Amino acid sequence: MNKISIVGGAGRVGETTAQILAEQELCREVALLDVNEGMSEGVALDIVQTSPFFKFDSRVIGSDDPSILAGSDLVVITAGQARKPGMSRSDVLEANVRVIDAVTDEIMTHAPDAMILVVSNPVDTLTYRVAQRTGWDRRRIFGQAGVLDASRMAGFIAQETGFSVRDITTMVLGGHGDTMVPVSRFCTINGIPLSHFLPEERIAAIMERTRKGGAEILALRKNSSAYDAPGAAVATMIDAIVRNRRRLLPCVAILDGEYGEREIAMGVPCVLGWQGVEQVVELDLEPTERADFDRSAASVRADIERLREIS
Repeated sequence: MNKISIVGGAGRVGETTAQILAEQELCREVALLDVNEGMSEGVALDIVQTSPFFKFDSRVIGSDDPSILAGSDLVVITAGQARKPGMSRSDVLEANVRVIDAVTDEIMTHAPDAMILVVSNPVDTLTYRVAQRTGWDRRRIFGQAGVLDASRMAGFIAQETGFSVRDITTMVLGGHGDTMVPVSRFCTINGIPLSHFLPEERIAAIMERTRKGGAEILALRKNSSAYDAPGAAVATMIDAIVRNRRRLLPCVAILDGEYGEREIAMGVPCVLGWQGVEQVVELDLEPTERADFDRSAASVRADIERLREIS
């Protein structure tokens, strides 16, 4: 890609994402937009000064002027209020929807041909909001959650089993919150089902820890939510798009009949390639998995209903 912009680029997730994008040279230019004057320029300058160490030639710039978005092939939205310990992701909906609306309008004005990757929470609901506000092809609007949740689960499995994380494959569906659906049946270690290595109760404990993965970090850090793993997850999705890898990754996608759902955005397996979300893959869920998925969808829908009240 020629240009990738990050709105909220002076925040921790935005900065981490920018550093990885630059290091991996996933685009020629990384643009950071932040409302705080001078902050994004400072972040950009700091990242540029790592280029001699990491040997990258990507240009990194920052500004508080939305016109910096012009020419973007992809815009990542990380802006918004972060939750505090004890808060759910839905608790920041009212504050963040106003931020997202303003950001979306700026993207439509300055980068009308861009794809949009939403990271701000509650990510499922806000991804839906962006899609509704733009009216763009659903392939161009998607959110980051499942890649992060699946990576957390893989990390927990590696800690529990002692096996290399390189051989661990996981799948997490549903909304990005306490109702997310880690599907252990699709979790393997080098193709061997996870149940071959761990008893049911340990798998259940890992699934529950995955659901609480973000809250666990927030409770420990107290003044900051996670940002290293979210930034790496965003970069993984962008790598799949930029290099047209057609990777099968769990992403927040706009559903149009898949899994029996419409007018909603939530985490499902997607094929990511040059056009964005090129395919939504429907899994044949067992009754208990389907019940968990439906419960997660109901939770997301409740937040979507709140959007109408806020508007």
